This record gives sequence, C-alpha cells and structure tokens, in this order.
Amino acid sequence: MATLFISDLHLCPSRPRIGRLFLDFLAGPARQADALYILGDLFEYWAGDDDLDDPFNAGICAALRTLADSGVALSFMTGNRDFLAGEAFARTAGLKLLPDPTLAEVAGTITLLMHGDTLCTDDAAYQSFRAEVRSPEWRQAFLALPLSQRKAQIEALRRESEAQKRLKPPDIMDVNADAVLQGLTFHRCHRLIHGHTHRPARHTLDVAGCPAERWVLPDWYENGGYLACNAAGCQLLNWPAATA
Repeated sequence: MATLFISDLHLCPSRPRIGRLFLDFLAGPARQADALYILGDLFEYWAGDDDLDDPFNAGICAALRTLADSGVALSFMTGNRDFLAGEAFARTAGLKLLPDPTLAEVAGTITLLMHGDTLCTDDAAYQSFRAEVRSPEWRQAFLALPLSQRKAQIEALRRESEAQKRLKPPDIMDVNADAVLQGLTFHRCHRLIHGHTHRPARHTLDVAGCPAERWVLPDWYENGGYLACNAAGCQLLNWPAATA
C-alpha cells in the first residue's frame, strides 16, 4: 500500500483523452492506495462551486466520490487554476481541503506539501497577481458575478497568461532555491512534494546539515504520472505504465 500524489492535470472537456486517463487512474492505481493527494490544478479552471452541475465537473466529482467511498482517503490542495474550489466541491467529491502549505506524515516521514507556485518568487508579476486574486475582497467580488461572466473573464485571463509566458525567461517560472530552503527550514522537515512547474524530478539538497529531497510532480498534458510513497521511499511513475 502506498500514498499517491498527483497535480497539474488541467482537466477540461476539450482534452477528453486525459479525462479518460484520469478516470482509469482512479479505478486502477488509486483504488489500491491508502491515500491520494491532489496538489492543485486538477481542473483547467474552476469558476466557482455553483458550476458543480456542469456535466464534465459532475462526472469528475462522481468518480472521486466513488474512490473515497471505497476507503481511499482523498485530500485536495487548490492550485493557481482551481483556487476557487471550496467546501461544496469538497463535499461533493468526498475529499478534504488542505491549506497551502500543509505538513503531513507520509509513510512515516513528515513531508511539506505545496502546489508550488509560491516558490516561484523570481516571477514578481505573477506573485503580485496571485496576491490580488487570493484576497477575500477579490474573491467575494468575483464570485458575485454571473457564472457565464466569470467563465469569460477566466478565459481572457488564460489567454493573457499564455501570451505573457512566452515573453518570460523560463528560469523565472521555476522555483527559487532560497524559497525552497526557507520553506523546509521553517517547517523543520526534509521532504517537499509539489507541482506547478511541470518539471518532474527528484532534487536533493542540504537543510541544516541534513540531506533533504524535493519531488516535483508531472503534468498530465501528454500522458499521466504520479508519485508513490511508502516506507521504502518515493518513486515517480508514468500513467499508463510503460510497457516493454
């Protein structure tokens, strides 16, 4: 039995193949796990919990609820695309909402869990935007808009974001090493798991004279992938599993 971690699936109706891969994952490896942590950007975007009746959203939530009802503990941390997911979403999907960051015991090791965007401190423009849209005032005003208007604004923001990314040096969209070290030092732990950067890997570093590790989760743009952790350690795995 293992604890599994996924992030950056960016599920949406326009990418049906990835949606099917996710449903297969929930019925396959996830069903054999002790727990599944989703560390943000499960959806391409989430306009608010009043969009739960959308057929695509309802189907994903129903599949998650089925997994939860089978006995697998589900936890969800919002990302930069689905930070408006709230308690109604959590109840419907049968999962627990986690703050970012969260400390969790994973197979006997205290582990720092994050979506990862707050570690990208070199991207000052993004951090300023993030602070604005995460404020209670912005959230309240935005959710007061009609759902159709919210979706239109989100689509416009996505197009603008993609255009800006093409103008930014790639390095500033990755994590800042000092931010990683500060987070691990502050929380007094030696393992960090996060997503957001779409650069799956295991990185080693030194924290207060002790070895530490940072695991970056894969995105689900071409295929899927997940991190499996047990008492023997952690391993990045492809989904579907590679065949000879």
